[in-house]
Order: sequence, then C-alpha cells, then structure tokens
Amino acid sequence: MRRDAAGLAALLGGMGVLHFVAPKPFDAIVPRSLPGSPRTWTYLSGVAELAVAAAVAHPRTRRAGGLAAAALFVAVFPANVKMAADWRHGSPAQRAIAFGRLPLQVPLVAWAWRVAR
Repeated sequence: MRRDAAGLAALLGGMGVLHFVAPKPFDAIVPRSLPGSPRTWTYLSGVAELAVAAAVAHPRTRRAGGLAAAALFVAVFPANVKMAADWRHGSPAQRAIAFGRLPLQVPLVAWAWRVAR
C-alpha cells in the first residue's frame, strides 16, 4: 500500500475506534444545532471514519475513499469550531489545542485529496 494512503487509513481508523472507546470528548464537540443526541452523532461519525479508512486502504476504492476523507474533514470542521469556542477561555494548552485544530483541517483535506489522485 502507498505510504500516504496507509497513513491516512491509520489516522482515520484510529480516530474511528476512539469514537467508540472514548466517546465523551467527541460528544462534547457535537454542534448543538444537530438534531438528536450527541452520542448518536459521535457513533455515526466513528462509523464514517472507519468506513472511509477501509475505502482508503483498498486500492480499488482508494480514489473514492480519498474524496470521502476530504469531505469528512470538511464536514467535521463545525465540531472543531465549537471546540474552539467552548475552550476560548480555557488554559493556554486548551486554547492551543482547540485553535490549532482549525487550520489543521487544510493539510488534512489536501492529504486526502492527494490520496484520491
């Protein structure tokens, strides 16, 4: 497997598993405007990450998986914005993490796009 695809699949797979193993932090960043319970959205996004990881890992579905990964990284951006808003008065470390996640989405989308090509 290409190293860039393997890395992306590992990242997505690891994060997908974390949604089930330790869901509370993910629940906390689900935007309030979404209907239903935050836990449902946490589990749905975990399933999406695992499915996209599997698609990226397989050569036949890698292009679609890369495009889906790029879309997923864009789709979760509102959760990162909510985290930054919630942590804006937190400790310097919390603020650095929360605000650092915002621009991190750009290289993640670019990485997924490269894997898709």
